[in-house]
This record gives sequence, structure tokens and C-alpha cells, in this order.
Amino acid sequence: MKTIKQIVAYVLWIAIALLLGICHMFIVLGPRETGTDFLQVIDMVIYNYALVHVGLYVGAIIALVFVLVDAIYLKRKLKNNNKPTLIRLIVLVSLAIIIGIAHYILEKVIDVI
Repeated sequence: MKTIKQIVAYVLWIAIALLLGICHMFIVLGPRETGTDFLQVIDMVIYNYALVHVGLYVGAIIALVFVLVDAIYLKRKLKNNNKPTLIRLIVLVSLAIIIGIAHYILEKVIDVI
């Protein structure tokens, strides 16, 4: 039962990380105006595809790093802590910010991506 509970917890953390990746891509791409013109509809479809596609990749990287940090470091440190969920959430958001900054630097500044 303990293993199933841990797997469910990691699935929830991974889902949050994927949503953070999509939010990062929304911040990078910016909002789009909707319209009824055919070209605007095609633009919106491409925008949404890019938002979800690249956002899920960024979120997967965030999730992978978070699961590794949690399994290797946080699990031992948070055994006797009162608020492990809050600390894990803060670590997850911090990792999302760090990975978002790294993605921005690699894409816009160094032009690698």
C-alpha cells in the first residue's frame, strides 16, 4: 500500500510539473488574439499545438529533475518535517523557474534551441 501511495503522489507531482511547463511556454509565447478569419484560425491551431507540444517537453524535464531531487535528497531530509508538501511545492516551482530561465537563455541568448 505504501508503494501505491508513493506512485500516486509522484503522478500528481508530475502532472503539476507538466502544467508548469505549459505555463512557461504560455509566458514565452504570449497570449494570442482569436479571430474568425481562416488564417487566424490556422495560426491559433499552430499556436496551441506549439504551446502544448513544447510545454510538455519542458514540463517533462522539470518532472524528471524534481523526481530525481525528491528521491535522492528531499525524501531523507523531509522525514521529520511538519510541512513536506509545501516544501516540495516550493522546490518544484523553484526548479520550474530555473529550468525556464535555462530554456530562455538557450533559446534567445545563445540560440542553441
